[in-house]
Amino acid sequence: MAYCGFLHILICPERHRQMPKKVTLITDGACIGNPGPGGWACILRHGEHKKELYGSEPKTTNNRMELKAVIAGLSALKEPCAVLVTTDSKYVKQGLTEWLERWKERSWVRKVQGLPGTQPVKNRDLWEQLDALKSKHAITLEWVKGHADHPDNNRCDRLATKAAQKQLSVKPPSL
Repeated sequence: MAYCGFLHILICPERHRQMPKKVTLITDGACIGNPGPGGWACILRHGEHKKELYGSEPKTTNNRMELKAVIAGLSALKEPCAVLVTTDSKYVKQGLTEWLERWKERSWVRKVQGLPGTQPVKNRDLWEQLDALKSKHAITLEWVKGHADHPDNNRCDRLATKAAQKQLSVKPPSL
């Protein structure tokens, strides 16, 4: 039976392409001060394969780093995939599941409770990148509590924090 399934994939590669790979993307961001030196990290898992990515920015916010982690992970995928995004960021989760479509409908402005009129959406540049990437993949979101019992989320936190801290130890060039 398994042999027949294998033959079917070889004979009908177009049907095989319609079944996307299942990937898990675990993300986290960190910032020393807000704004301040920031770091992001993500872990991609597919079967037994694991890839860690991380990076930093000198003056940023925690929310930007949370978004960068998701963007970096999705950008690393070479083909459309079914992606389970695991994040401890309610900002990322709510942005993708509740706010993004409304922001686009309202030309990237939002109402801020207690303030008159509207305000531009913060981090629009990153939300637009994430919106473009999410159209390429079938994304499911999972929110986990940060600094809890999720080993990959804890690993991402350590990598993101290390990336942010590393900037503090770099000496500026002499003038």
